[in-house]
Amino acid sequence: MQKTVALGPLVLKNQLFLAPMAGITNLPMRIISREGGASFAFTEMVSVNGLTREGRKSFDLLKSSAEDRPIGMQLFGDDPEMLAEAARLVEEYGELIDINMGCPVRKVVGTGAGSALMKDPQKVGRIVRSVRGATRLPLTIKIRTGWVCGDDTFLEVGKIAQEEGCDAVTLHPRSRAQMFEGKADWSRIAELKSALSIPVIGSGDLFSAADVAGMLAETGCDAVMVARGAMGNPWIFREALSLLAGEEPAPPTVQERLAVSRRHLELFAEFAGGRVALMEMRKHLSWYSKGLPGAAQFRAAVNRIESAPELIRAMEEFFDA
Repeated sequence: MQKTVALGPLVLKNQLFLAPMAGITNLPMRIISREGGASFAFTEMVSVNGLTREGRKSFDLLKSSAEDRPIGMQLFGDDPEMLAEAARLVEEYGELIDINMGCPVRKVVGTGAGSALMKDPQKVGRIVRSVRGATRLPLTIKIRTGWVCGDDTFLEVGKIAQEEGCDAVTLHPRSRAQMFEGKADWSRIAELKSALSIPVIGSGDLFSAADVAGMLAETGCDAVMVARGAMGNPWIFREALSLLAGEEPAPPTVQERLAVSRRHLELFAEFAGGRVALMEMRKHLSWYSKGLPGAAQFRAAVNRIESAPELIRAMEEFFDA
């Protein structure tokens, strides 16, 4: 039996979520992951500057569908009032608002947003207080351990967020300075779980069903958020659910890889048009083919293909070989 997770009034059917990833977790990717077993997914990061200045491209990132609900909307920015205004603007688009306080990339932290907020716990408090007062939706934050190794502010930030009305905290247990290098220190997730009464969601180095089950067992976290481990591998959710139920996980067959890849292409074409679908599927097919014989040659061939029929033929030849 699957264990449910409550984020405020929102109750999710299992503990496995798809993380927000810029340029990756668009609508097709979210639907594929949900069909693989994820109970919840997030939009890509959405800039509050774009939202509050009526940027159509920012609102386009919130596009969803009936099969993509419930949905969490991840916002990034550093100004409490602008974040509150953005929360008001997006309320009708989804079921939960998440504030990104963990993104380490330079163009985000350079504006004071993302993991730069880990340097100022009091500002985090002002942000959560402001957004909490602006929306009725469940509110979560996603954080790192701190700005640099040893400068660990995650416990302070987590406690402040809880006091200001946050419904859950997601922790990726690396500092901003680590980016995605080294090993995520899962013991920090256990520390945060012990310190808070609201749900704690774990993230970081979840690349297999065993990793998912291991994080839940080792840290006691309430749910996990799979990021890079879901790229080209939506079966990680199904396999993890099987493992958690005491069953032997069933890895995808080559035929299943083909079927899901084709479904992904069709969703992209429906969502964004044929040309975008072709361009976007190049990177996804590099992930779907990972570890299979001839994958390098397949990737090289795919990057030269200029039509959907030709791409489908290449997929069929590769996965049916």
